[in-house]
Amino acid sequence: MPQSAIEISHVAKKYKIEHGAKPKYRTMRDTITNALLSPFKKGNKINQNEIIQPRSYRFDSSGHLLWALQDVSFKVKPGEVVGLIGPNGAGKTTLLKILTRITYPTRGSIDLYGRVGSLLEVGTGFHKELTGRENVFLNGAILGMSKMEIQSKFDEIVAFAEMEKFIDTPVKFYSSGMGVRLAFAVAAHLEPEILLVDEVLAVGDATFQKKCLNKMESVGQEGRTIIFISHHMPNITRLCERAILLDQGNVVMDGPAFEVVGKYLSNALNTKSAIKWEDKKYAPGNHIVRLTSVRILDEGFNTRDHFDIRESIGIEMQYEILADGYVLYPGFSLHNEEGQWLFASIDTDSEWQGKIRKPGTYTSIGWIPGNLLSEGTFIIGPSLRSDTPNMVHVYEQEALAFQVSESPLDTISARMDFAGRFPGMMRPLLNWETLIFPEA
Repeated sequence: MPQSAIEISHVAKKYKIEHGAKPKYRTMRDTITNALLSPFKKGNKINQNEIIQPRSYRFDSSGHLLWALQDVSFKVKPGEVVGLIGPNGAGKTTLLKILTRITYPTRGSIDLYGRVGSLLEVGTGFHKELTGRENVFLNGAILGMSKMEIQSKFDEIVAFAEMEKFIDTPVKFYSSGMGVRLAFAVAAHLEPEILLVDEVLAVGDATFQKKCLNKMESVGQEGRTIIFISHHMPNITRLCERAILLDQGNVVMDGPAFEVVGKYLSNALNTKSAIKWEDKKYAPGNHIVRLTSVRILDEGFNTRDHFDIRESIGIEMQYEILADGYVLYPGFSLHNEEGQWLFASIDTDSEWQGKIRKPGTYTSIGWIPGNLLSEGTFIIGPSLRSDTPNMVHVYEQEALAFQVSESPLDTISARMDFAGRFPGMMRPLLNWETLIFPEA
């Protein structure tokens, strides 16, 4: 077995438009023919200089060219499940289209070791005039399956899609959800060594999404190599141990999925995990007290802005008391990114209840327990208030922010094995019990 399933070396893709000339598009026939042939090619190297015109155009400052990918290099080991993330226009789909030979790189090379299957634009191989049964065979052929392979998996595909009653009905009478379910079922039951997936798990209702996620997990556990694109970060952290962050056609970060997702969310939302006022004259506060720094901490007292849903999160406040005679309480508010107030907390340390804090520098930490918040972005507003007189001396409403997501750990969370969207801003892990009362 080769050391790598995929080797991408210095790949770049340039889109070019010639003014005054009509763009040349690849025909559907060309695309389907290429798709039928490409999955069976093993160990073939892509190294082309062909430039294919896209259907939409983005330009550099000269107005003529766009580099959708720039010098992208990485390797994927056999059996790895790798998430490919980044903002819109980062080059993710372009890279997958190069891997599936829908288009070719302007320069660079790609080595693929094994049969390649793809789940790109699920359902594009369906013909509305044909029945579901006929479309299973047509779509399976487009995705690289032999007739014998389709026949052996036909019942399993139909059962997965829950389409037994409608399999001989023309697709033009299907709802959009029915078509998507059947298309995913066909694609998901391929048995390639390498599987490329682009945003197809966002289809269907919550129950079907759970089936899709479970199917993807089982494919990964069978030792097949997967590259998975998604804008839904919980799916990335659940399915992938490794992730690659693309931005403007470049690899920004490559590492453990949980860390890469944190980097992406921090960049996208411009969040800060620490702030320090070096010059105390400009620190928030007054002649009584000033806030000098705030940090978001993990349990090892490291500054972080991304946490697993199970982890405790510390809000550390350092402040300098300038005047004597005040009972002061540090605290903070917690909002979501839409500005909704979740809760506020003040210092409950019994050693300081009702006690005057003498002038000096103090550090207080409030801990948000793990398995309390749901996935999302949360904003911290640190505050300092006094009891007598009842006065707010400091309140920085949006000083810091952090993200919470859920990685595929063995430890229990409130999600259990539920794969759909979990509504709500809080997700506490409650104690549940079930009682059985015997019949009288």
